[in-house]
Amino acid sequence: MDIQQHISLLSTLISTPSLSRQEDQTATIIFDYLKSYGVLPKRKHNNIWATNKHFDAGKPTVLLNSHHDTVKPNEGYTLDPYKPTVNEGKLFGLGSNDAGGALVCLIHTFLHFYDREDLNFNIVLAASAEEEISGQNGIASILNELPNCSAGIVGEPTSLAVAKAEKGLMVLDCYATGVSGHAARDIGKNAIYEAFEDIQWFRNYQFDKTSALLGPVKMTVAMIDSGYQHNVIPDKCHFVVDVRTTDVYNNQKALEIIRENVKSKVEPRSTRLNSSSIDESNPLMRAAIALDLPIFGSATLSDQALIPFPTIKLGPGESERSHAPDEFIYLSELENGTMTYINLLNQYHNILSI
Repeated sequence: MDIQQHISLLSTLISTPSLSRQEDQTATIIFDYLKSYGVLPKRKHNNIWATNKHFDAGKPTVLLNSHHDTVKPNEGYTLDPYKPTVNEGKLFGLGSNDAGGALVCLIHTFLHFYDREDLNFNIVLAASAEEEISGQNGIASILNELPNCSAGIVGEPTSLAVAKAEKGLMVLDCYATGVSGHAARDIGKNAIYEAFEDIQWFRNYQFDKTSALLGPVKMTVAMIDSGYQHNVIPDKCHFVVDVRTTDVYNNQKALEIIRENVKSKVEPRSTRLNSSSIDESNPLMRAAIALDLPIFGSATLSDQALIPFPTIKLGPGESERSHAPDEFIYLSELENGTMTYINLLNQYHNILSI
């Protein structure tokens, strides 16, 4: 394994802006990189995928997936987010940790196994777009194009611990209604005050059941907007709630409970991003357990929510660095990441051979 190849590819990706829905250049970089190794990749929108050289439809298939889009750099950056910089064993740059490190490690893991003729499973690599916004032209748009998969690894920064489950996400637009009036008089009904009652409910409500692995459903009021003039009582108040659901309450059930308890009109932007999990009897999980990899339930969302077959979330880097200013990944994490992926797939091969 040549760590310099990891650094070079990741540096190229960092220096090429790839905000969600604007990943066309990094898609081309990944496509051309795979071709340079003799791989025949395919492309749809800004998603790139390829299968191992000796693909056999009679064998189970494992998906290796991570994304190459990024969020916008925040105002806290002191370094140029698009200038890859190595300092004190760290590679700095936007997307280095989330999820360029995992993606580069998965690409080189795929290349490690690409020519193997003795594998008792297939590998399909997918470098997907629009993950940060769960977009329609991301992984969801190519699932029908991929071979049938038995399991998958979703590359995200997890400190090389295995997320066997992750919370779902539902974003709610809530609308409280009042009656306009002059602010100097005791007339009208203030929509902001009406919204406050519901906001307090979101802040304090505890769902009856708690997931053994993922904990409680978490609801956070994240945005509020109301009024247009200081002397007019507002008749509308719009606020946004971030809801993280679990295997105990799917999005639809959580939505029903919320609507039963608040006066505001509640409209979900989507209910499709449900919690996901994988059974420990799955050969991929058995391989992770055999390697004594740490196992946890993840509070953050990934493309796992859109993938219809069992997956784990695993990768180098730390979740806390994602979307943070001066994002970085340790060079040692890149090396350990690829070795962990390779060891996991070798163990998976062994388990399928039993």
